[in-house]
Amino acid sequence: MKHPAVLIALAAVAGIAFGLVTGEWAGNLKVVGDAFIRLVQMAIVPLVMTSVIAACGSMTGSGTGRLALRTFAWMIGLSVVAAVVAVVLGLLFRPGAGMVATAAPDAALPAAAAPESWQDTVLGFFTTNVVESMAEAAMVPIILFSLLFGVALHRHVTATGNTLVLDVVGQFQQVLLTLIRLVMYVAPIGVFALLADLSGRIGFAVVGSALAYLGTTLLGVVLLTALFVAIVAGRTRLNPARLPRKLAEQTAVAVTTTSSAVTYPTVLRTTIEKIGVSPRVANFTLSVGLTMGSYGAVLNYTIVVLFLAQAGGVDLSAGQIVFGMVLAILLNMGTITVPGGFPVLGTTLGLPLAAVGLLIAVDWFTGILRTFLNVNADTLVAMLVAYPDGEIDREIYDGVRSGEPAETGARSASDA
Repeated sequence: MKHPAVLIALAAVAGIAFGLVTGEWAGNLKVVGDAFIRLVQMAIVPLVMTSVIAACGSMTGSGTGRLALRTFAWMIGLSVVAAVVAVVLGLLFRPGAGMVATAAPDAALPAAAAPESWQDTVLGFFTTNVVESMAEAAMVPIILFSLLFGVALHRHVTATGNTLVLDVVGQFQQVLLTLIRLVMYVAPIGVFALLADLSGRIGFAVVGSALAYLGTTLLGVVLLTALFVAIVAGRTRLNPARLPRKLAEQTAVAVTTTSSAVTYPTVLRTTIEKIGVSPRVANFTLSVGLTMGSYGAVLNYTIVVLFLAQAGGVDLSAGQIVFGMVLAILLNMGTITVPGGFPVLGTTLGLPLAAVGLLIAVDWFTGILRTFLNVNADTLVAMLVAYPDGEIDREIYDGVRSGEPAETGARSASDA
């Protein structure tokens, strides 16, 4: 597919224009967009499982612990940074002050179930039936199972020398990546249909009703992106000016689908083939990042806490703000997406929910910002994780040579 990012961007603009012209009639195209999303989603769970298992199963004995520790440290640390930035911006610009939202949330909207306690949240990370977790796309239990399975597979391969299972898992992963490549040929059509339906239903009026909220979130995304890029540039000494072009395709998919899960295959391919991160690091870090690397969501949901409080005239204590930050991080570690998550935040903190309807009305726009930061930060984290062990191929990054396709693997080069 030639210039996929350009084709997807053009389809997005055309879809918005078509929806504005035809109005609600554009909703007839929604089934096409939904079909495209389902085509990608059907492969996500097995792709994540095989990526994690293959990464863990093929590691050296000492590499597993270091890679996992480094990955989790960067992801949790940057999530905390995102929450802190959100609090600073929320208190500085007060996006909810003076806003009055009388519309109640649509009862038909799916609502995320709030855990009764932190113990229930922790227990939710463990599954009693991995098949059931796969059917429900419960990503944290799936990833935990895959991690343990991968470690067990590695020990089996080390003890017996038999790589049959590891080879089968690796081949299965490559077939799934090829399937996703085929599906992405129809991405412009799916994106056109999705955005035509959306603009036909809500138009542009919803943006103005929450301009301060959207602006605060946008500023947070810009600041965090600049900060994360600066950290990567300072740590790896790679030229950051090359990043925008390299990340263009995954950015286009992210902002048009607003789904980290749908964008995952593109992120995996970009990180290996264009950035030069080794397959073992990319497979592990990006698979974990699909769930834990929700920096944009942490930023957005922390702003939501302050927005709801300000819109309802509630003064939050320092302890409540910290609790809101922790809740936002935990909420976005549990699943890839949390539909209707705003009521969970408000109810848990005892905040008035009058403004929830307004937040849901503009959630697609904030979803663009969340997903943009989520997916691109995952690639940046993969670079940070890969750097200490020399697993970024600088020749690929600098464009001296092309990276090998992800399905055949990419050779890593040590730092010069």
